[in-house]
Amino acid sequence: MALILSPRLLRRGLEIFAVISMLGVGGLLLYGNNLNTFSEAMLSLRVGWLLLGVVLASMDWVGGGLRIWVLVRRLHPEVTLKGAIIAGGLNTWAGYLTPAQTGGGPMMIYALKRDGVPLPKAMIATLMSFVATIVFFAILGPLTFVLGAGRSLERYGILGKSVTLLDLYRLSLGTFITIGLGIIFLFVFPGSVRGLMRWLAGWLARRGKHVWAARVESAGAGIDHAHESLLAFLTPRGWLALGLAVVLTGLAMANRLLAGFVVLRMLGIRAQFVDVALLQTLIAFLLYFAPTPGGSGLAEILSAAVMSIYVPRALTPSYILLWRVITSYLTVALGSFIFWRWLKVAEENLSVAPSPGRE
Repeated sequence: MALILSPRLLRRGLEIFAVISMLGVGGLLLYGNNLNTFSEAMLSLRVGWLLLGVVLASMDWVGGGLRIWVLVRRLHPEVTLKGAIIAGGLNTWAGYLTPAQTGGGPMMIYALKRDGVPLPKAMIATLMSFVATIVFFAILGPLTFVLGAGRSLERYGILGKSVTLLDLYRLSLGTFITIGLGIIFLFVFPGSVRGLMRWLAGWLARRGKHVWAARVESAGAGIDHAHESLLAFLTPRGWLALGLAVVLTGLAMANRLLAGFVVLRMLGIRAQFVDVALLQTLIAFLLYFAPTPGGSGLAEILSAAVMSIYVPRALTPSYILLWRVITSYLTVALGSFIFWRWLKVAEENLSVAPSPGRE
C-alpha cells in the first residue's frame, strides 16, 4: 500500500480536491449572480430533508461497510462489522482523493488488514466488491429504461437537439455493460486471456520493450488471481454473498443516486422522484471514471448543467454546494480525520518505542 497509496499522495489529492471544488463553487456563485438568494436559501433549508441528507451521506460508510462485510465473511468470518464499515468508508474517501477512484481498492485492503483480515483475503474481497459495483450498474441501467428513462431523458437535449441526455445515458451505460462482460470473460476463460498476454509480452520483449512486456506479464498474473478469487465464490454460499453484495451496492450508492432529489426538497423545489433519480444515475455514470480527484470541477459543472432542468440559475450555487456536501464533502472530512489520526497514533507509538539495543 505504501508504494501505491502514500500519505503524501493522499494529501496532495485532498489539496487538489479542495482547491478545484472551491473554484467550482465560487464560479457557480458568479454564475448565480445573486448572493442574497444564495444566503436566503441556505438559511431557510427544510430541516427534515437536511437530516435525511446527512443520513444519505453516511451510506458511503454504512452501505459500503455492509457490502464488504458480507464479502469478507465468506473468506474470513472473524472480520468485525466496525472494521468493515471503516474500510467501506475509507474506500470511498480514498477514491475521492485519487483520479478515476484508483485509490479506493488499496485503501480498503489496508483498512481490512488493520482489522486483522489476511492480505490475500482482503484483496479477493476488494476485487469482488468492484465486481459487485459493475454488476449493479449493469443491472440498474437497463432497469431504468423499464422505469421510463427513455421518455424522461429524451425530452432534454444538449448541443442543440443533435444530442440528448438519453444519448449520453446510453453511452455511459454501454461502457459499464462492456466492462461487466469483459470481467465475466476474464473470470470464466482466464486461460485464453493468459495465453494472449504471454504472446503479447513475448512480442514486446523481442522488440526491446521490456518494461511494457513486464507490465503485460504482471497483468496476466493478475487475471489468474482474479480467476482464483471467483473460485472462492463458486459455491451456493459464495453466490449468495456476491448477490447480496450487489443488492447492498444500491445502499452504498444511495447518496449519489438520491442526493439530487433530497437537495431539491431542501430548497423547496418539487420534482418527480423517478426523473430526478434517473438524472442522478446519469451523473454517477459519467463521474465514475472522472480524471480529477472526486470528479472535482467536472462534478460541479456537469451537475449544474444537467439539473438546470429543475434548478433556477439563482439557486444553482446552493444546490451544488448542498449536493456536494452529501455526495462527497462529509465523507472526505470524516475519512481525512480517521486516516490522519491513524498516522498520528502510529507516529506516537514509534516515538515511544525503545531504540534497538536499548533496555
